[in-house]
Amino acid sequence: MRRAMRMRPTPRMDMIMPGTIMAIIPMTTMVITIITTSIAITITIITITPMLMTTSEPVPADAQSGMTADEAAALYRLMTWLSPSFPVGAFSYSSGIEWAVEAGDIADAASLRDWLAAMLTEGSGFCDAVFLAQVHRAASAGDDVGLREIAELAAAFVPSRERQLETTTQGRAFIDIARSAWACEGLDKMVAGCGSVIVYPVAVGLVSAAHAMPVAPTMHAFLHALVSNWISAGARLVPLGQTDSQRILAALEVDVVSTARRALESSLDDLGSATFRADLASLRHETQYTRLFRS
Repeated sequence: MRRAMRMRPTPRMDMIMPGTIMAIIPMTTMVITIITTSIAITITIITITPMLMTTSEPVPADAQSGMTADEAAALYRLMTWLSPSFPVGAFSYSSGIEWAVEAGDIADAASLRDWLAAMLTEGSGFCDAVFLAQVHRAASAGDDVGLREIAELAAAFVPSRERQLETTTQGRAFIDIARSAWACEGLDKMVAGCGSVIVYPVAVGLVSAAHAMPVAPTMHAFLHALVSNWISAGARLVPLGQTDSQRILAALEVDVVSTARRALESSLDDLGSATFRADLASLRHETQYTRLFRS
């Protein structure tokens, strides 16, 4: 009888039972083969050795996420400030959508989507985005004269009394709450430089600039919040289900991105609105007999 012994560095894969989940760990396999003239018997003995751990330093959390600590903090604040749960009272306003539903201009998901797309790209959505970008740049540059001029123009650009109430109430609430929860040096000076009336997009531009947040992500978060609130109002008024609401939000994604890009590239000379029906809706809502919303 001849005996042969050899060492194999890897495990026998045919020994793994189907349906068994095994961790990949270093192991040593000893195979003892006994050979006779007529019978070959193979006995496999598997011994598992502990995994060797590396001694390298752990990867910092910010490197794993691809963001610096400041970028992560900025994202956290934007998600908080422009969340539907941030208490600026946005749920109380419809921006004239309530009258549009009563008049029959909005009757289903498709007509709501078309109405909101027009408001976003050619109406108040675009104008508010331009004001946000201009205020952010003026505040970041320390241009006090320009900051006041932009704030006053933004307040004068609102077409109706109810829309004025809507945007100024939300602007004041946004600044008060952000200032109370996230103290920021320099914000009070910026607010004082704008005068007594601060509309919502100006407030967002001020606070984000004071916290040194980039204007582009702030712009996209603002427009997403604006569209989401419009959809929420329309869903309650038409009414629509949650799935239809999400479909409208998804359909407006391209419009949000393109409007943000246009606004970032525009100056105050590019301001303008072509949504006359939406402006009339906000005016007629003031005398609407039955109302759920304040605008």
